[in-house]
Amino acid sequence: MKKDRLLAKWLNNDLSKDELAAFEASPDFEKYQKIKNYTDHLELDNPDENAMLANILKQKKAAPKTVPLYKKWAFQAAAVLVLALGIAFALKFSVSQTETADFGKKTTFSLPDNSEVVLNSGSEINYKKWNWNNSRHLKLQGEAYFRVSKGRKFEVQTRLGKVTVLGTQFNVKARKNRFDVVCYEGRVQVNYANTQILLTHGQSVSFQNGKQIKMKVNSLKPEWIDNQICFYQENIRSLLDEVERQYNITIELNTKDTISLFTGKLPAKDLNTALQIISTTYHLEAKKVSENKIIFDEK
Repeated sequence: MKKDRLLAKWLNNDLSKDELAAFEASPDFEKYQKIKNYTDHLELDNPDENAMLANILKQKKAAPKTVPLYKKWAFQAAAVLVLALGIAFALKFSVSQTETADFGKKTTFSLPDNSEVVLNSGSEINYKKWNWNNSRHLKLQGEAYFRVSKGRKFEVQTRLGKVTVLGTQFNVKARKNRFDVVCYEGRVQVNYANTQILLTHGQSVSFQNGKQIKMKVNSLKPEWIDNQICFYQENIRSLLDEVERQYNITIELNTKDTISLFTGKLPAKDLNTALQIISTTYHLEAKKVSENKIIFDEK
């Protein structure tokens, strides 16, 4: 009640200097001062200051709404969970997906539109799931066979060139300076440097070191899917590179690279036969110095 007496004395200007200083330092002084300033302008007959004080003190302050601490914690936890799920969802579909085929292996997988891809040994594909049906675009390193579902434009980007289709079956190979595209069904548009070529069923195109070379299509699908390594006018180093990928081995060539170009097939599941064909063709002798290393010497 001491506070009430101080307020009454303040209204009557009966506070001492010490009491006035303490009262003005109180947290409610500003509120009382506003009330007093307002009432000083009112014209009342015989104002009853004591009654006014009683009415002020009777007024109840509105109780502030409070939220239990455990509820605040629950709300914050739920918000964090929703945010985390949103970030995880965005990352899953916006970050590039990578499919690889290690040396000595092949990988088959489906894209979001159910298009099928077969990756040859030592190859890699990158793409994004997000908005795939409206932007069917992927990057290829190596060689892959595609069975594309019908839909919007489908693009395969390589460092050597780009292939664009709608719905078809085709093979793309981009190794070093060699770029091969074969169309097995539908139509394929090939962009290489400043050249644009339209391929239809059974047609193909090849570029070697920036020059276009002719290549024939003799099958209904890529031979490598059936474990046959097919070459068309390939030099011996490119041939050996492909054998290394298919068998996951290392080959050392102790002879000058011959200028003779190889056209033919090698088995992808019979290393001894493949080595014998290479030795006979280039007059070399193959030595297996370890489980995963072959050396070719001149005879």
